[in-house]
Amino acid sequence: MNPNDRVVLAYSGGVDTTACIPYLRHEMGCKFIVAMAVDLGQGEELDEIQEKALIAGADVSIIVDAKQRFVEEYGLPALKANALYDNHYPLSSALGRPLIGQLLVECAKNYRCGAVAHGCTGKGNDQVRLDLTVALLDPSLKIYAPARVWPFSRADSIAYSEKYGIEPHVTKEKPWAIDLNVLGRNVEAGSIEDLSWETTEEVWSLTQSPQQAPDEPEYISIGFHQGVPASLNGEFLAPLSLFSQLNIVAGKHGIGRVDMIENRVVGVKSRELYEVPAMQLLLLAHREIEQLTLPADLLAVKANLEAVYSKQVYDGLWFSPLKSAIDQFIHTTQATVSGEIKLKLYKGSAYIVGRSAEHSMYVHELITYGQNCTFNQNSAEGFIDLFGLPSRVWSSVNHSQKCEDKD
Repeated sequence: MNPNDRVVLAYSGGVDTTACIPYLRHEMGCKFIVAMAVDLGQGEELDEIQEKALIAGADVSIIVDAKQRFVEEYGLPALKANALYDNHYPLSSALGRPLIGQLLVECAKNYRCGAVAHGCTGKGNDQVRLDLTVALLDPSLKIYAPARVWPFSRADSIAYSEKYGIEPHVTKEKPWAIDLNVLGRNVEAGSIEDLSWETTEEVWSLTQSPQQAPDEPEYISIGFHQGVPASLNGEFLAPLSLFSQLNIVAGKHGIGRVDMIENRVVGVKSRELYEVPAMQLLLLAHREIEQLTLPADLLAVKANLEAVYSKQVYDGLWFSPLKSAIDQFIHTTQATVSGEIKLKLYKGSAYIVGRSAEHSMYVHELITYGQNCTFNQNSAEGFIDLFGLPSRVWSSVNHSQKCEDKD
């Protein structure tokens, strides 16, 4: 059998990836299909996926539990980088794609497959992320992308699956697509494509409506050790458990909803909905710990690199040399980023109400206007004189030149 006839499909159980199974076999001539579902925290959605892939025609159906790996190897580095694409999106779905691509390569090796496949469309970001990940890790693998070549709308995909006796994943009443993992939830397509459509509560799942959230605020504290969230309310937790608990706590108070216009890698704009309760709180708290522990010049340079880092991740370049180099820089900055942040959660918002850090650069004796101030105010005049010298010289020279021009 030709190795290229043996394929590993990244399988989610949704409309497109389910239609990919009969399409790969009947339209693209694949003889052996492995459906690989990756558990990134989808919960109950995975219960029937393995059997569904077999019904759709896969020869082998597996589920890889990658939740811990996802949080520790992808979520935490992104948190240290304060990764936020377009100042809105904490990259919850984007971060899962390089891991899925990694697992595709590993699975292809295990099953002696010469090809991998995915159900991404030609207009989405995920095709770029998966294709680039596979190409960077193993350029010998062939990549099949049925949804890029078939002439199907989403309704056509459902009909194609039904032709082979496969029950559709979505209903015609709720035709949006959902991507869920432990870092967050993404919803797109269907009614969401109408920019005038105000979201209804049925589209949200991880977060309570702020209007229906508890009437009393809740106070929590998040502890960090070298940039990694390590405790919640004084209890030390493994990263996966901490993320899971924060999703529940923050979601209960309506925190973490994002409704944005997004700039896709392929050049089009789309409307995307995200629910990222834990990530929103952790990003807020992590930035505050950094403000306490890192000097201003380092924070400024890091902020510039954070924007580059976020775009690298969004664009599917997790394994690029530039992103790896930025990782090394960020890792170095986190050595002193340890401490605790106290937050107040109330009706869709989170407020920082307390801060402490082991290596805090906030020195009360320097900043206080009270007694025992150690700041030497007599140094200020000389500082201002030297600090403003280049600008004063420029102003003096150019002011004199302007006067001569007037004469």
